[in-house]
Amino acid sequence: MTKEEFNHSEYDADQIQVLEGLEAVRKRPGMYIGSTGPKGLHHLVYEVVDNSIDEALVGYCKNIEVTVEPGNVVTITDDGRGIPISPHPKLEKTAVEIVMTVLHAGGKFDSEGYKVSGGLHGVGVSVVNALSKWLEVEVKRNNKLYHQRYERGIPTKELTEIGESNNSGTKIRFKPDPEIFDIVEFKYSTLIKRLRELAYLNKGIKIELKDERTDEEKHDIFQYEGGIISFVKNLNEKKDPIHEEVIYFEEEIEDNHIEIAIQYNESYVDSIFTFANNINTHEGGTHLSGFKSALTRTVNDYARRKNHLKEDDPNLSGDDIREGIVAIVNVKLTDPQFEGQTKTKLGNSEMRGIVDSMVSENLNNFLEQNPKIGSIVVQKAIKAAQARKAAKKARELTRRKNALTSTALPGKLADCSSRDPEESEIYIVEGDSAGGSAKQGRDREFQAILPLKGKILNVEKARLNRILNNNEIRALITALGTGIADEFDISKARYKKVIIMTDADVDGAHIRTLLLTFFYRYMRPLLEAGNIYIAQPPLYKVSRGRKEYYIYNDRKLDELLNDIGRKGISMQRYKGLGEMNPGQLWKTTMDPENRTLLKVQIEDAVMADEVFTTLMGDKVAPRREFIQQHAKEARNIDI
Repeated sequence: MTKEEFNHSEYDADQIQVLEGLEAVRKRPGMYIGSTGPKGLHHLVYEVVDNSIDEALVGYCKNIEVTVEPGNVVTITDDGRGIPISPHPKLEKTAVEIVMTVLHAGGKFDSEGYKVSGGLHGVGVSVVNALSKWLEVEVKRNNKLYHQRYERGIPTKELTEIGESNNSGTKIRFKPDPEIFDIVEFKYSTLIKRLRELAYLNKGIKIELKDERTDEEKHDIFQYEGGIISFVKNLNEKKDPIHEEVIYFEEEIEDNHIEIAIQYNESYVDSIFTFANNINTHEGGTHLSGFKSALTRTVNDYARRKNHLKEDDPNLSGDDIREGIVAIVNVKLTDPQFEGQTKTKLGNSEMRGIVDSMVSENLNNFLEQNPKIGSIVVQKAIKAAQARKAAKKARELTRRKNALTSTALPGKLADCSSRDPEESEIYIVEGDSAGGSAKQGRDREFQAILPLKGKILNVEKARLNRILNNNEIRALITALGTGIADEFDISKARYKKVIIMTDADVDGAHIRTLLLTFFYRYMRPLLEAGNIYIAQPPLYKVSRGRKEYYIYNDRKLDELLNDIGRKGISMQRYKGLGEMNPGQLWKTTMDPENRTLLKVQIEDAVMADEVFTTLMGDKVAPRREFIQQHAKEARNIDI
């Protein structure tokens, strides 16, 4: 919407709608911000920033600044119009106070205010106020500067004029309440990810992030005139694009803003990221369905028109056409309906048709005008189709006839007695010797063991037919029972927990990364469901007399030695799982009463995609840079 359009309805107290009070927020914060852990804490910042982004979407805000101060106080400043300060027509309070103290009060709930607005929960800054020990708001409006302070959501004084100002905007400064949050410490890297994403999705806006908590101040500026074109280029930076120009189109259709950016690379996996009103829709939705169906149909039609596909040739599948694609689907709509387990799936049925027709028309025109790129895209898809046919036979070998019976299971698998997936777990173990100890030490009732011989194939560099010809991967797929890629079915999982157990050395770390890459690319729902774990075998055994201590990291070792002293002790450093006998392996690493497991979770799909590409892709320079950057975080590596 242009500034001129917006001016037909002034943004003032009349546009502030009131839907609900704040009483419940402090009692049940999780209902409003998701959790009182790190995710909920950071959501406070995003909720305030989203208000500034809303101002940017209607052309009134160009700059947003986020500063983390000592004591984890956060200040967010923008140069929008400033929250209205006039009295509300029905409530005897200023509009600022209503926005700050009433849940769901704001211009975004009235189409006269913002046509499009962001915010995953859409709860407004009032929730930030309610969950802060204190909050201060400054408003620059009508050439004046106003200030008000709140403590745990309650105003300590009325809105006061404290000076003059030549410009407009809003500044909100708050300290999260330690009575509400488990830990009150903002992670700079977490803030970077979200603010960078917002800058990509809202081209031209400048978002500045500062961290003043240490002597060495951190400072980042995010501004992308290319918007999602820059986003796609960034995602492909560590890959090898097969065409230089990013395919891009945007349109306004029935008050909905849609933009698409596409670029193919030489890899064998697809990376499609979708957003609705600046929210990362991890679970997809109708905009993704519309994009996929249009892409498949349009490329097939083009391939036939240009005789890349003959009359008798079958159509290319969606998977064939998406091989190697990096795409961003970014939609902004007036009344988004979110559904799914984490409310990150777009449910608006009309978006399927809108995105489908928009992509069909624009992509068809682009391919006609750029036949060289069209040919490259089609030829890659044809090669993918040929590989898919070759993979079909190999895939048949991996299928289980019945997920809960042991027929056709790999010979090396020592299965558990239980046929209930909910209570069953499988250890994927490095090497036969460790596999032997694990088989002897386990609880056969619910623990299965699958030893892997050597390092599995790096799936980042291989097509599916080659992957399915790899014996170790075939054994893994068969044992887990879910199938892979488009045939994956989590309801057929034979084990609730899949536990990676490798040596605590460089080779072990490499095998772990290879396995995680495979799970991420071909069994991602297992990761998203939190079913993948990493075992934590001890690094040291310290003995004194008959007493034995198993130690899992260097810090704990130092603490123990300071506690018991170094005199008369013997210490063993475990380099491999095979150095432990079955009893020790059970006691330290496999016994649910004593063991430590790390659950693998994907918080940021874009970041995860980038990390796997960096670590396992073809390019050496980004990998070297990543290792140098993160070397200080590595621990317990034997070379």
